[in-house]
Amino acid sequence: MKTLDYLHLNEGKAVAVVAALQQLLADFQVYYTNLRGFHWHIEGHGFFVLHSKFEELYDDAAEKIDELAERILMLGGTPSNNFSDYLKQSHVQEVTGVKCGADAIANILETYRHLIREERNLIDLANDANDAVTADLLTGYLKEQEKLVWMLVAFSAKCCEK
Repeated sequence: MKTLDYLHLNEGKAVAVVAALQQLLADFQVYYTNLRGFHWHIEGHGFFVLHSKFEELYDDAAEKIDELAERILMLGGTPSNNFSDYLKQSHVQEVTGVKCGADAIANILETYRHLIREERNLIDLANDANDAVTADLLTGYLKEQEKLVWMLVAFSAKCCEK
């Protein structure tokens, strides 16, 4: 028997959820690699804060990558594990040579704009498939990401001068 036989999920609808999870997995893999580059190459004002924050972010992304891959497996799919496939599939663009903190944060915010939209769409898809576990997983991601976006926007704001 297949795992889906025990989960009470429609196989046809689960296939659509798996495809969307594969897309999100590819996006997170490229995002993770971008974060590693920001961590390694950041210079200038804010180095100490940003160097640590980027490490925290890529550790979090690595955990989410594992969760997404495992969810794909639970739903009967096979997660991609080839970076060339991720680059072909990902909507997150690979970046290199970013040394300025403001540029890195701008890239992270744009990446979250994309990820949050994809996660909201995937939650709808999961709900339509009666897949509360995938919807819950992604709702947890959204809770964290919305707070992070708020904090990054606040960090990036220009101070008021009197």
